[in-house]
Amino acid sequence: MRVANQSGRLVLVADGRAVDVETASSGRFAADPQQVFECWDEFVSWARTVDFSTAPPLIESELRAPVPRPGQIFAVGVNYADHVEESGLELPDTPFVFTKFPASITGPFDTIEHPGGSVDFEVELVAVIGKDAHHVPADRGWDHIAGVTLGQDLSERELQLSGPPPQQFSLGKSFAGFTPIGPVLVTADEFADRDDIEVSTVLSGELMQHSRTRHLIFPIPVLVSYLSSIVPLRPGDLIFTGTPSGIGFTRDPKRLIGADDELVSRAEGIGEMRHRFVVGTRPHPLSLFSKTTAG
Repeated sequence: MRVANQSGRLVLVADGRAVDVETASSGRFAADPQQVFECWDEFVSWARTVDFSTAPPLIESELRAPVPRPGQIFAVGVNYADHVEESGLELPDTPFVFTKFPASITGPFDTIEHPGGSVDFEVELVAVIGKDAHHVPADRGWDHIAGVTLGQDLSERELQLSGPPPQQFSLGKSFAGFTPIGPVLVTADEFADRDDIEVSTVLSGELMQHSRTRHLIFPIPVLVSYLSSIVPLRPGDLIFTGTPSGIGFTRDPKRLIGADDELVSRAEGIGEMRHRFVVGTRPHPLSLFSKTTAG
């Protein structure tokens, strides 16, 4: 099953067609894409009965974030061995977790304001919680996942790495538009192997990242188990599962996102996102605290 947010309305997608859920269900399910996660199992059962034969075409340009207002966004760092290596770190014993703030969510084809500094790309598979999870064993982790989507953990490295440890990971990764997701949410049964999905990043025509989720150090069920052992996970929460090697900041020379770049992110079985960047008009946050010396 493929679910999308078309101009703020929940739609089911198949063969390039889109069924408006509120209309087709005679109001049983709301048009708001965020609300469906509160009744996910009921929705999935109903969705199996939907007829797409007379549905209108999906309008790609109208697609928005499939999860527009997640309550919590968890992000996992250094979760591919090759990314650990390029970052000059050691393999983690437990998941390294930070957060991205929900106000940074944007859609799969939006224009993003470049805040200045060193803006980097991190393609990731994103797991969407579909059922309350608290103290869930790893072998039941997938049972609490509504589906997966594609995401970019955009990162402004200068703010992210400023100050003493633990530094500013959450802020540096939460500028407006720095959490694009989409273009659709796909249930796990749509994949030949839900634990082996290809992801990639192309920056202005150059392939930068390419891997498969089978290389995750801590796969999705383990992340669900670990996170839920600490904090309850709720329907509609997001887990960014980590990025593979190829980020721009560790390259020599660095290859970071400029205002004239196009960022294309892809995930097998989900689709692609395309983002352009525009020059921001506000000062970089760190400039607010720049030191001056008296004359």
